[in-house]
Amino acid sequence: MSEHSRFCGIADRDAVEQEMPYEARDNARTIYEFLGRVAERFPERPAISFQLLSGPRDHATTLNWGELLERVTETANLFRKLGVGPGDTVAYLLPNTIETPVVLLAGATAGIVNPINPLLEPEHIGGILRSTNAKVLVTLKSFPKSDIAQKAAAAVAEAPNVKHVIEIDLNRHLTGLKKFIVPLARPKVTVKHHAKVHGFEAAVSAENHNRLDFDDPKQDRVAAYFHTGGTTGLPKVAQHKYSGMIYNGFLGGALLFNETDVLMCPLPLFHVFAAYPVLMSCIASGAHMVMPTPAGYRGDGVFDNFWKLIERWQVSFLITVPTAISALMQRPVNADVSSLRTAISGSAPLPVELYNRFKAATGVEIAEGYGLTEATCLVSCNPVDGVKKVGSVGIPLPYTHVRILRKLPEGFAECATDEVGEICVANPGVFEGSTYTEADKNHDLFAEGRFLRTGDLGRIDADGYLWITGRAKDLIIRGGHNIDPAEIEDALLSHPAVAFAGAIGQPDARAGELPCAYVELVGDASVSVEELLEHARANIHERAAVPKHLEILDELPKTAVGKIFKPDLRKKAIKRVYDAALAETGASVAEVVEDKKRGLVAKIARTEGVDEAAVARTLGEFTRPWDWA
Repeated sequence: MSEHSRFCGIADRDAVEQEMPYEARDNARTIYEFLGRVAERFPERPAISFQLLSGPRDHATTLNWGELLERVTETANLFRKLGVGPGDTVAYLLPNTIETPVVLLAGATAGIVNPINPLLEPEHIGGILRSTNAKVLVTLKSFPKSDIAQKAAAAVAEAPNVKHVIEIDLNRHLTGLKKFIVPLARPKVTVKHHAKVHGFEAAVSAENHNRLDFDDPKQDRVAAYFHTGGTTGLPKVAQHKYSGMIYNGFLGGALLFNETDVLMCPLPLFHVFAAYPVLMSCIASGAHMVMPTPAGYRGDGVFDNFWKLIERWQVSFLITVPTAISALMQRPVNADVSSLRTAISGSAPLPVELYNRFKAATGVEIAEGYGLTEATCLVSCNPVDGVKKVGSVGIPLPYTHVRILRKLPEGFAECATDEVGEICVANPGVFEGSTYTEADKNHDLFAEGRFLRTGDLGRIDADGYLWITGRAKDLIIRGGHNIDPAEIEDALLSHPAVAFAGAIGQPDARAGELPCAYVELVGDASVSVEELLEHARANIHERAAVPKHLEILDELPKTAVGKIFKPDLRKKAIKRVYDAALAETGASVAEVVEDKKRGLVAKIARTEGVDEAAVARTLGEFTRPWDWA
């Protein structure tokens, strides 16, 4: 089997393990060595391209592999000069730019890199900077239509450990009149902080770009911190080692890509999906990564120009998420996309109807996968050229061992085929015993000392495919973004009229889930839904977590010990949302039942005059299963 194989199924996974033993291969031991190898093989081939604007003819900046290595070298030298050692943290608060992957790779070379989501509020960003004890923060220089510089200043003011702030100026990616207008239109940053500010371009260009000015010991170590969720001031911070980061790249290079491939990645590099399965796979294979606009899919004009961008760059692999696929399907395929071979989707479950619509519109299959921050990302994927079971997340990848376990008083028990239990994972990306930086958060996180307990519920079918059926940890996943229901509940409970609050994720055709809350009032208290929503908006720190639906019930369903019974709330939300979606079809939800294999299933009443095809199309937009009653 060649290095550039197609992942076809169980047999391919076994063949890779037999013919390309991961531990026995001459693997790079550090990220810098990993990058150096691809730069030696393909110095002139394009590595990374970036467009500040979304038009198919707009200016783009491209680095080849040799140039990327030089930029990483000088940036790592700068970090070390500023006092960053192997145990010190370089944080970045950045959208996607040509510099973002440079900072990620250089931060992991000089110290420990810590990407932070710039959509978070300043107090949460500051909390992460303190939690990781970051010495250096790389962020944007003030720029029109962006509040990142303002957020960074406010966050650094609350993080005395940050000694240096390095600012990247996006203006260098503009041309013509716009390049001269931006300096006159920059928003002011009014918050003062204690850190020394440097300009990125001037600072890194002054450093040696031919070699590192410090030793790069060829040994495994923690090289990245990724925060999970991000809805509280004290997030969990997952630790990633070189070996796990390189393993994610090894999978892409061995199974999917070669140096002729082009990957369109409109996903943010503060998320593991873009940072590891995409960027590291490009480093392993020599493939070309294209980033359209700083905000990716959220960027102005990206969806409207998307198919033309595919044609411009001759993209062969599209990296996407269900919410983006839904938006793309609302636009005609108005360009030549014949270069596109496969789309890879992750972050949230993919609705069957969305899969079918994408394939019909483009002729391209979507391979759905599964991963998590705590495992340095990749766990499983539907075979690209083999049998896809739409709705499943495929088969475990090479060197990944997935078990479905039930916790019992005496230990863990293996679940049978198709029996639902907790998904537990062991692979080179799992940092056994020390997933999180804080030791107490690793308590009871592993089964048998080795298998990471993901908190996801699922089953493995007779063919070895993994199906996710629910979440033991109750997270709400909005468009791939984790929302902790506890923050919504705490905010509502702070209102004097609220006795009990239960937050869940209600189905949504575009985002997968949206936050929804139910409350029970104190005694004879009286308050309106509008008042409670206003209170929620004022007390929930993250805008994405504000409930999209809030309902006051006479009494919330509770267990025998008084705990809110959320399955009943989920059933109520599924019926309400599906009934509204089905209003024009003449159908409605008869009941929502618990299925041992599929979780909560909506049963649709079959009444006279119902347009069954319309029902199938409508409910196919959602990820939750349904049947006719």
